[in-house]
Amino acid sequence: MSAETVPLWHLLRSSPVRQALWLSLLFLVTSSLSLGITYYVARDSQERAIEDTLVQDMVGFRATPSAAALAVLVNAQTSETDPQRRLLSYRRPGGRVVAGNASITQQSAGLRLVVLGADPIPVQGPFMLLSEQIHGGLLTLAQSAKPLQELRDTFLRVFLFSLLPTVAIALCGGVLLARRSARALSDLDVVLSRLTSGDLSARVQKPTGPRDDLGRIGDSVNRMAQAQEQSMAALKQVSADIAHDLKSPIQRVAVQLEHLHQIKDLPPQARSIAKEAVDETASIVETFQSLLQIAQLEGGSPRARFQPVDLGALARTFVEIYQPSAEEEGRQLTLTSPDDAVVVSGDKALLGQLLANLVENALRHTPKGSDINLILSAGPQPVLTVQDHGPGIIRPSRRTSCAASIAWSKAAARRAAVWG
Repeated sequence: MSAETVPLWHLLRSSPVRQALWLSLLFLVTSSLSLGITYYVARDSQERAIEDTLVQDMVGFRATPSAAALAVLVNAQTSETDPQRRLLSYRRPGGRVVAGNASITQQSAGLRLVVLGADPIPVQGPFMLLSEQIHGGLLTLAQSAKPLQELRDTFLRVFLFSLLPTVAIALCGGVLLARRSARALSDLDVVLSRLTSGDLSARVQKPTGPRDDLGRIGDSVNRMAQAQEQSMAALKQVSADIAHDLKSPIQRVAVQLEHLHQIKDLPPQARSIAKEAVDETASIVETFQSLLQIAQLEGGSPRARFQPVDLGALARTFVEIYQPSAEEEGRQLTLTSPDDAVVVSGDKALLGQLLANLVENALRHTPKGSDINLILSAGPQPVLTVQDHGPGIIRPSRRTSCAASIAWSKAAARRAAVWG
């Protein structure tokens, strides 16, 4: 059995795909949490490093003996410092900057950083500041926090260009693997459905790759189906053997009863009993003959006798045969069929026996005066229906009429033998 493509909506409802989705989501959440914790730890460490640098520099400036010495030291460091990375400002109580490379003032919108020079330039970007009153002036040190921003950008790039693609690839791989498992489960479900419907020849296709749990389950299903098929074959063979062994003795009994019935000096009561025994024996012989026909059909031997059969002509023949019997009881036996011939391949005798049994059952088990309709419809699968107003043979509590149909297929001969 070839694996069919599993629909997307069915695939999303399958357990393997759900497991793949949940595992991918778990991996994404776990990795994001781990990456976030790592980022905050690294950011805290970077902030502490910047703060320590500011504190150590402030300790060095605090050790100067005077304000003049402090201004000289600040200007000396300013000449060697990139203003985009480090700003220094020594402001006297009047607000004038006496040393440093920047003016740092507090405004309502926040700090305003301006690099001093011939053309003062505002400084953009985050800075970390440390201020202290030394020798009557305010010394402010500002260290660029750009490394923190770069660290954040680095982790964001790792998340967008490393973690998310990894999750997407893992999810796609998981869905592909889960799709393979879902297809195997779908095939297993189809095989089990066929086995449940009576097709004991259904088997699970062996996987081409390495064996897994589904492969072992498929092997178990195949072994079970094989055992059931062998058991059914043995049971059918036993039934055929019993029918074959009993047919000849029963036929001999029927012949002897017929001889008994033909004795002239037989009392009328004994003759009547002999006649009933002959009829019952003939019914038994017919039953065993049907059992033998079923066994032959199961074995496939009668297929050599299959030939084209016109179901319309066959139905018209039996309508003509049984029409007189139906009219005697006030019935109407009608046939509705297409004008064109409806030809199927089968055993004409078995199909005739099937049709005769259905019509006879309708005549025997339906109210007098009710009609019996034979309906033949053509198409890819011709259907011949015998419809009456009897109590029904399927779910009689829910049916008010009886209708039996022959849907032509490979098992039409088997149905014919069973209904015969």
